[in-house]
Amino acid sequence: MSEHVYKLIELTGSSTVGIEDACQKAIAKAADSVRNIRWFQVTDTRGHVEDGRIAHWQVTMKVGFTLD
Repeated sequence: MSEHVYKLIELTGSSTVGIEDACQKAIAKAADSVRNIRWFQVTDTRGHVEDGRIAHWQVTMKVGFTLD
């Protein structure tokens, strides 16, 4: 296994569908401008309630990418 140095950023994704969709949307958007994304770690999950139902999910995550 080669040795890597990682840079961390924090992202928050949002979705009306669910937690996984919120993560996917955040990673996909970050990949538009950040290269070499390698891993993520969910650090916080929360949501918004309207009329007694979950209206949307928010997921905050640390995302690691390798430096060139």
